[in-house]
Amino acid sequence: MPSLVGRTRNGNENRVAVELLIDTGRRPQEICQLRWDCLKQDADGQHVLIYDNYKANRHGRRLPISQATAGVITRQQELIRADFPSTPTDQLMLLPTRVANPHGRKPIAPGWLSGRHREWIRSLPEFLVPTRVELDGQPVTRMMPFDKSKIFLYAYRHTYCQRHADAGVAVDVLRALMDHRRLDTTQTYYRVTEERRCEAVDRVTEMQFDRHGRRIWRQAKELLDSEHARRAVGEVAVPYGVCTEPSNVAAGGHDCPVRFRCVGCGHFRTDISYLPDLEAYLADLLRNRERIAAALDADDWAKAEAMPSDEEIRRVRRLIKRVKDGLDDLDASQRAEVEEAVSVVRRGRQSVLLGMPRVRQPLPDLRPERPL
Repeated sequence: MPSLVGRTRNGNENRVAVELLIDTGRRPQEICQLRWDCLKQDADGQHVLIYDNYKANRHGRRLPISQATAGVITRQQELIRADFPSTPTDQLMLLPTRVANPHGRKPIAPGWLSGRHREWIRSLPEFLVPTRVELDGQPVTRMMPFDKSKIFLYAYRHTYCQRHADAGVAVDVLRALMDHRRLDTTQTYYRVTEERRCEAVDRVTEMQFDRHGRRIWRQAKELLDSEHARRAVGEVAVPYGVCTEPSNVAAGGHDCPVRFRCVGCGHFRTDISYLPDLEAYLADLLRNRERIAAALDADDWAKAEAMPSDEEIRRVRRLIKRVKDGLDDLDASQRAEVEEAVSVVRRGRQSVLLGMPRVRQPLPDLRPERPL
């Protein structure tokens, strides 16, 4: 933040304040009024920020913070202690103003910080972000200049909440982090992600593959509507994809008739968002093959039963290649759009612990003409 810091350390408080606003999501007044001794440790030795919620008249609030954020505060404490050595630490501010403040007891003002921050934002070069626009009647993603007017001090509080919401933090935990009394107040601070998730599902579903690595093409409206409906009622997740086998779906994913050999099952499908899972599964197959081959105290039939087959490994490798080839066919803007969609879908996907599959017992053959 070069413009927030002058040639001397006179602007250091501005920079530290903005870093803390970004990292903690507190209101500008709450950050400006931080005391020098605002950094504490909880019973587990983790760092917490002690601040006052002036809006709700709730003092001595405790916010868990990262080690990196604690490092920012620690460095600032050292600088302020050196600048005001005669002032007791319980009277010092963490971010003291440098104007008519010989003892470091007066904090910087939110209005002053806002003005310096606005000057800094205006001095920055234009930066481009992926933006959804319409070109020749078709929605496309283009790199467009970001509107700098949207970058202001209080916006960091909203982005703090949105980051945690996107990471899957439960709304009741978000409410505590934001120090709100009401849950509906917290919900106004982040965008409901269903629309984003639907848009992401649209993009990801366009790159869907069957077990042979063949791209699945269907009518877009039919496909996307079914995808949205399926996600609304829940999906049966299997390793690196989705299962549509009726009995397995009815059993919540616990009744796989082929022991999760999904790449050999016609009810399996995957998409670009599962690529990391496919690669991890291939690595696991290869490790298991080497481990089983090296096992000394096992009968041949046991090794053969447990050994991943060459055909399964070949199928997984081919599937990974087809998915990657589909990604390589995209231009830069399309790739950026798909990568953003993948990140949204993966964040919104709930992990499903499948456990050990239940293997169906064969039905008895009661035909009398067949010899026993």
